Amino acid sequence: MNSRPADKLAICCAQLNSTVGDIAGNAEKVRYARSEAAAQGADLVVFPELFIAGYPPEDLVLKPAFQAACRAAIETLARETASDGPALLVGTPWVDGGKLYNAVALLDGGAITALRFKVDLPNYGVFDEKRVFAAGPMPGPVNFRGVRIGVPICEDIWGEEIVECLAETGAEMLVVPNGSPYWRQKGDVRLNIAVARVTEQGLPTIYVNQIGGQDELIFDGVSFGLHADCSLAFQLGAFEEAIVTTQWVRRGATWICENGPMVAAVEAERADYAACVLGLRDYVNKNGFPGVVIGLSGGIDSALCAAMAVDALGAARVRCVMMPYKFTAQESLDDAAACAKALGVGYEIIPIAPAVEGLEKALASAFAGRARDVTEENLQARARGTILMAISNKFNLMVVTTGNKSEMSVGYATLYGDMNGGFNPVKDLYKSEVFRLSRLRNDWKPAGALGPDGVVIPDNIITRPPTAELRENQKDEDSLPPYSVLDAILERLVEREEPISTIVAAGFDRDIVVRIERMLNIAEYKRRQAAPGVKVTLKNFGRDRRYPITNRFRDSGAPLPSPDTSLVTGQPAKTEAFDF
Repeated sequence: MNSRPADKLAICCAQLNSTVGDIAGNAEKVRYARSEAAAQGADLVVFPELFIAGYPPEDLVLKPAFQAACRAAIETLARETASDGPALLVGTPWVDGGKLYNAVALLDGGAITALRFKVDLPNYGVFDEKRVFAAGPMPGPVNFRGVRIGVPICEDIWGEEIVECLAETGAEMLVVPNGSPYWRQKGDVRLNIAVARVTEQGLPTIYVNQIGGQDELIFDGVSFGLHADCSLAFQLGAFEEAIVTTQWVRRGATWICENGPMVAAVEAERADYAACVLGLRDYVNKNGFPGVVIGLSGGIDSALCAAMAVDALGAARVRCVMMPYKFTAQESLDDAAACAKALGVGYEIIPIAPAVEGLEKALASAFAGRARDVTEENLQARARGTILMAISNKFNLMVVTTGNKSEMSVGYATLYGDMNGGFNPVKDLYKSEVFRLSRLRNDWKPAGALGPDGVVIPDNIITRPPTAELRENQKDEDSLPPYSVLDAILERLVEREEPISTIVAAGFDRDIVVRIERMLNIAEYKRRQAAPGVKVTLKNFGRDRRYPITNRFRDSGAPLPSPDTSLVTGQPAKTEAFDF
């Protein structure tokens, strides 16, 4: 075992992509990182929160067999530190005294030399750790080769008390393992929290965050260090793995990082796009799909999803299908073909007229005497959904769903039709953001993306008015407000939870706001059945916003039809009944 004087410490940040449940694979990543860190002269390698289990493990962590397997992996890794090389600080579930903790284990000299348990368990937004873990006791620092290191875990630094306790019990610096998911501007929030703790206690801080996609959550990395004066000591890249050793030297009463790396942050819309690509890539790869299939309609949502899929997986793993009907314009056919050519993907045309007309014929007697309405429109979407699912079944390709947040907010989607699929990279992007990211991708490509440079989404797709093409000359804004208005109202209703009166006071038409709020509530039934998708906003549909489906509250104060009326009279219930 190598050792250094207590006035020098080489700490390696293992900003890595773990997989929930892949204990053996995660342990191999620990071994690889230890080998790389040894070559860099590291004394200690720090891994993200719950790394050996993958984060977040949700209720999987309650399985005794899973707990035992995580513990066995940690004990094996501990024994391996008897050989020359750095010590390890690894996150893991840990059962102690009959309680399950979110823990970190210090592995050094062939043994588990220290354990620390997370104290502040987050229970808001995407987090529900109180459901599965017990809160640990207030911690003191660990003594590592003559240096007293405080090891608060993720949320433990979001308040003052735990860091204050570590400072009062002699910590010289903080090393913080994290599983902090991405959402827009989250990096600024993390940095400000860390700066606040350093300002209060004067302890240099190393913040190690994981990267990768886990279902709807994306972890962006951007691990960093702060000196005692709150200056940035180092910063690692976003949306990419990194094994980087930083050199820390004692200077008087504090520690200084010498020549720490500084990687520029990925910000704003570029970060959103990179998050969507990473989320799609990890969902497909970690779940073992050889590739994906996408219904390429000639519209902007499917075009952006296709671009993201190619950036994530490469063109050879993306198959696009155009499924025209009599309402499909030649312009849509041309645009879809141009987009497929620009991306270099496999592309084919499967007309849906035989399927739609066959369904209408089968239903003719059941629908006798009824006028044509949205039902027949939805048959088109469901025929397309069935074709895509058949291709998925036959070739084991995952269907990429392409509905944006604006559509899913107001129910502008067809159950078992265009909502079919396994994952949706644009699920948390409003339509206005889909337009912006499409323009962005034509001018820029994220690091590591596998798609081509240059324009990949034809300009006509971006400038053409959006349409579902389920009837003649249909436009989205025939039945919806302009997206600039709709998205602004939805952002206030969904992300900010603003009351209708506040939104109206901001200058929006009350009738439109009331209508949008009503549509938002009714569409909960659809959203509950939607595919998972990447979280990029403060509040996504799924892990963040969990509203009841059966819900008769309306902020507008407008009367709702009584239960009897909604069942018997039919017409009043049209404004409140589920729309399939």
